[in-house]
Amino acid sequence: MPILASLIAAVVPMTFYMILLWRLDKYEKEPFGQVLKHFLWGAIGAVILALIASSLFSSAIEIIFPSIIVVGLLEAILIAPIVEEATKGIFLLRSYKSNHFDNITDGLVYGGAVGLGFGMTENFLYFFVYGVDFESWLSLVIIRSIFSAVMHCIATATLGMFLAMYKFNISPIRFILPVAGYAIAVFIHFMWNLSVSFESTFFLGLLFLLMMIGFFFGVFFLSLANERKIILSELGSEREISLISPSHIEILSSLKRNKKGWINEEYRKLYITLAIKYAFRKHQLKNSAGKKKEFYEKEINTLKLKLNEIVLKIKNDFTGVNN
Repeated sequence: MPILASLIAAVVPMTFYMILLWRLDKYEKEPFGQVLKHFLWGAIGAVILALIASSLFSSAIEIIFPSIIVVGLLEAILIAPIVEEATKGIFLLRSYKSNHFDNITDGLVYGGAVGLGFGMTENFLYFFVYGVDFESWLSLVIIRSIFSAVMHCIATATLGMFLAMYKFNISPIRFILPVAGYAIAVFIHFMWNLSVSFESTFFLGLLFLLMMIGFFFGVFFLSLANERKIILSELGSEREISLISPSHIEILSSLKRNKKGWINEEYRKLYITLAIKYAFRKHQLKNSAGKKKEFYEKEINTLKLKLNEIVLKIKNDFTGVNN
């Protein structure tokens, strides 16, 4: 099929998925530029590294197994999951240390973005090379856009989730978490590739991935529900900022905060940002040690001062209205 049609078919769905994933993070959205960087790493950096590493592994396997069929199967069900989840995850090993990477939701968003970027480039190559006629091309577009590329998203998002758990865990055995995340990501990738490698198990592969999609969204919304609990708990128990009324805490922890009219519109968005970030930082402080703990302590103090200024303005506005 023409290169332009294949490019559009690869880029549009994955970009849409990435934006949707970013928007689902409703309490403290990550900077879109950071999400885009992860997406582009998956689309370019991870693909290049995966091609190099896969070719090296394939050359070694060809020496041991002369059969082209055996080599092809091993490349699909063994080499691809191990290598591709590693090259996608490399960028997460760097980014999870940043201050933008705050919780499980962030790990799912950043990891998912990397996977979608990888899936986009892989889809383009498949569409262009294997779409020999319109029917086969369209079939590839549908299957890979709905399933194969989404598998990359879920697998790498799983690693991102475990890295977030590792970051905010002070247990002496927390090092197991990144290893477990990578192993599960490889397993998801392996199961999908294995099932779709044979016509008799293709349908089982679809069922497996549908279950994984359901699991992904379940974990994502559970993480958001937990974030709401953190906001309610941390702001509700804060006595030093007693000017935040219970009604505001309830609004801040719901989508009502995006509606106009409940406070002065001039500083509504800033108030929301400061209050939610303050709640999250207080929670993160409890699960941090060393330099991370020092960082969160300083940021909490800074946020507290800024938040108090906004709260005083809210009180003054309210007093002025009533007078």
